[in-house]
Amino acid sequence: MAATQGSSLTLPTPDSFPVFPFDPPYSIQVELMRHIYSAIEHRQVSIAESPTGTGKTLSLLSSTLTWLDDDKYRARKGQLDALTSDDAPEWVISQTRDRLRRELEADEADYEERLALARKREDIQRNLFVRNVKRQKLYSHEETASDEDEEESFLPGDDENGDVESEVWKRSLSYANSADRNNDRPTCTKIFYASRTHSQLSQIVPELRKLRREAHRNANVSTLSRPTTKGQEGGGGKRKYEPTNSDADGTSGPPEIRFVSLGSRKQLCLNENVKAKGGDLDERCRELLQAGGDKRCPYLPKPDAVEDNRLHDFRDQILASPKDIEDLIVAGQASHTCPYFASREAISQAEIVTLPYNLLLHRDAREALSIDLTNQVVVIDEAHNLISSLLALSTVTLPLGTLNLCLEQLTAYVSNFKNRLASKHVLHLKRLYRLLHSLKGLLSNWQQQNPSEVMTVDGLLAKLGQKLEEINFLEIQNYLRKSKAWYRLSANKLAGTSHHSEMGTPPLYAVQQFITALAAATDGTSTSLNPASNEHSAPEIQIKYQSLNPAPQFREVVDVARSVILAGGTMSPMSDLTSQLFSHMPSSTIALFSCNHITPESNLQTLIIPRGPHGNELNFKFSNMEKRDLLFELGQIVANFCRIVPGGMVVFLPSYKTLEKVFTESSTGVNELLTEYAEEIRSSAKGALLLAVVGAKLSEGLNFSDDLARMVMVIGLPFANLGSAELQERLKHADRLAGGIAPKNSNSAYGTAGKELYENMCMNSVNQSIGRAIRHKNDWSMLVLVDARYQSEKIHNKLPSWIGKSLIVTQSFGQAIKTAGQFFANKRS
Repeated sequence: MAATQGSSLTLPTPDSFPVFPFDPPYSIQVELMRHIYSAIEHRQVSIAESPTGTGKTLSLLSSTLTWLDDDKYRARKGQLDALTSDDAPEWVISQTRDRLRRELEADEADYEERLALARKREDIQRNLFVRNVKRQKLYSHEETASDEDEEESFLPGDDENGDVESEVWKRSLSYANSADRNNDRPTCTKIFYASRTHSQLSQIVPELRKLRREAHRNANVSTLSRPTTKGQEGGGGKRKYEPTNSDADGTSGPPEIRFVSLGSRKQLCLNENVKAKGGDLDERCRELLQAGGDKRCPYLPKPDAVEDNRLHDFRDQILASPKDIEDLIVAGQASHTCPYFASREAISQAEIVTLPYNLLLHRDAREALSIDLTNQVVVIDEAHNLISSLLALSTVTLPLGTLNLCLEQLTAYVSNFKNRLASKHVLHLKRLYRLLHSLKGLLSNWQQQNPSEVMTVDGLLAKLGQKLEEINFLEIQNYLRKSKAWYRLSANKLAGTSHHSEMGTPPLYAVQQFITALAAATDGTSTSLNPASNEHSAPEIQIKYQSLNPAPQFREVVDVARSVILAGGTMSPMSDLTSQLFSHMPSSTIALFSCNHITPESNLQTLIIPRGPHGNELNFKFSNMEKRDLLFELGQIVANFCRIVPGGMVVFLPSYKTLEKVFTESSTGVNELLTEYAEEIRSSAKGALLLAVVGAKLSEGLNFSDDLARMVMVIGLPFANLGSAELQERLKHADRLAGGIAPKNSNSAYGTAGKELYENMCMNSVNQSIGRAIRHKNDWSMLVLVDARYQSEKIHNKLPSWIGKSLIVTQSFGQAIKTAGQFFANKRS
C-alpha cells in the first residue's frame, strides 16, 4: 500500500451511510460498507465476500464514495487550518477561514456550473442527432500516398524516445490542451472500479443513479469539526478531529458523480471507414493521428483550429453524467467527437473510473492511458477470477507459423532499406533476426517429435545456446516499441505478401509480447513447447511463455494504491488469495470480510451425500467415471431428487467428459437453453432439470434465482487434470515459494503448499457453482454436494461462510431424501 502522506487526520468509520438509496439498509450491507470504508482509511487490502443479491455493488459504491467525499472535506479542512495561527486573534482566524472557504466554494461552483452547461449542450446535440436521419459521409475521397512517401514512412527516426502513441497523441492535441480552460486543474483522488467484462461494468451506471449523494453531503458524518491544538492528553500535540453537526466548510448543492468508462478502440471507434478496411485498428488510428488535412480522422479536432475545443467539451459531457460504453458511442456520434480519446482526457478529473481487468492489470495498458494508481482506491469486483486473469495476462504464445512470417518480413525489410539504415538500427535488427532464427530452429526440430515439454527461461536460453545479455532482449524490446517501422511492417507491400495487410494483429506484435515477457522473467516463470490446436487448421507447434506466480504483476498495483478492495460473491477459500498474492505483506494490512448470513436460516439447507441409494461410498474422481455401477447410482440420486424438488434443479458435473456419460448436450446456445429451461419450469408442475459443467458458462455469472434453482447439486470434486505439465510446474512452484518439498514417504509429487493450491483451485470452482442459487434476501434453495470427499473437514471448511449452520453431513441416502422432503414441504406451506 502507498505510504501515508503525512496527514495526522483520521476519519472515523461511520455507523450509517446516507448515500445508500434504501432506508434502512440490511445489516449485512452496513457491515460491508463499514468494512470497506475502514479498509480504505487504514490503507489496507480488503478481501470481501458478499453473495449476489445482497446489494454488493451498491454497498461498494456507497462506501467508497462516502470515503471519497469525507477525504475531500478532510483535505479542505487541512487547507483552512494551514492558514490559521494559534497566536492570532479569534476574529482574524475566523475571517481568514471564511475567505478561503468562499474561494474554494467558488472554484467548486464554477466547475459544477461548467458540467451543468455540458449537460445542456449534450441534450441539444442528442436532439439534433436524433432528427438527423442522414448519415454524414466520413471521407470525401480515399487516402492516397506516393510510393516514395510510403517507403519513407517505414524508416525508423533518429529520435525514438518515448512511446509512439503517447507522443503522437500529445503532439496532435497540444493546441487543445493549451486552449483548455481547465487544463491546470489538479487531479483528484479517484476510485478505479474493475471487473471482467464491459457487460458487468455497464451494470454500475444504473446503480450510480440510485445513490443519494446529496443526503451524505447534508449528513453529520460528512463534515469535520474545528481542530483542537492544545492540551490533547496523550496526543503529543497532534490535532484530533471528531464528527460535528456543522457543515460550514462544505459546499452548497448536490455534486454530480464524475464518472468515466474506459474501453478499447475496437469498442469506441466511430470511424466506420477505418473499421471497414479491416486489419489492425490500433495502427490505423495511430496513422490518422499523424495525418494532416483531409486524411485526418474527422472525429478528432484539427490541429490548426485553436478555437475548436470540442474534444474538451465532449470530455466535460462525459464527466457531467454517468455513461457506459454504449452511452459514450451515442454521445460521441451526436457531438461528432472521438469517445476513445475524450474518455482518456476525462480520467484526471473523474471520481470513478470503470475499466476491464486487462486495462487495470497490464502495465503497458495503464501507461498508454496515462493511469497513475498512486494513492488511489482500486476496487476489483468478481475478484474470484483475479488469479486466473493475472496468469492469463502473463501468458504469451508464439507459433512456428508466426515466426516464419516475421522472418520473411524482416528479411524483406532489411533488403529494401539496408543502404539507408543507421548502424545502430542494423545492430538491433541483427539481434532480432538471430533470436527469431534460433527459436524457429528449436521449434522446427521439435515439430518432428511433436512432444510437450516445460522448461524455465534459463532452460530455454540454454537450448538456444545463447545468454540473456547476448540476446539483449531489453534493447530489442525498446526498438520494437519505439520505432514506428515495426508497427506497420506487416502491411508493407515490400514484404511481397499482399494478403498480410488483411490480417488482424501484426505478427511482430506477438514477437514483441514474447520478448517483453522474457525480459521481465522472474523465478516463477516457465516456457513450454507444445502443439497448438486451431479449429481451422491442423495442430501447429508453438512456444508458450507463462508465469507461474501471479503476485509480481499484481504487486505493481498493490504497492502504489492507497487501498485495494477484492470483492466477489464467492471468494472462499480466502487463504488462496492471501497466500498467492499478498504473502509479502504484513497480516495487519489485510482485512477479511465474509458474509455469514444472507437469508433467514430456514431459507437455506446444505447437504453432503457421501453414500448412494445402495449404501455404496460415492467417489466421482476421474478414474471412476467409467464404472457403470457408480453411474447407475448417480442416475438414481438425480432421479430421486427430481421427484421432490419444486421448480428448477441444476446439477453441476465435474467435466464435459462426465456430462457425455449421462446426457448429450444440445448445440443450442446458452441464452436459448436458459429460455427453454425457464419456460418449462413455468409451464410444468413437475419443474425442470438442467445439467451443466463446473467452470463452464452456466456455472458463473448467471442468475438462477427463485424457481430457476430450488436445488443446486454438485457431483464430485472438479480437480484439474494433473496430467497437465503446466499445472505440475505451478504446483511445484507453490512448494518452492513455501520452502517445502514433497515428503519422501508420500506418493505425491507435491508438498503441502502444492496440495493446498490444488484443493483451493477445485473449491473455488465448486463455490462459483453453488453461488448460482440464493440471489436475494427472500430466495430459498437447497445445496447438495455429492461425494464422500466432501466429508473432510478441510474440504467443507473451504465452502462459503454464508452456508453457515445449514450444513448437514448425511449418514445415509435415505436421511438425505427425508431432510430434503421436509425442507421443501416447509417451503410449500
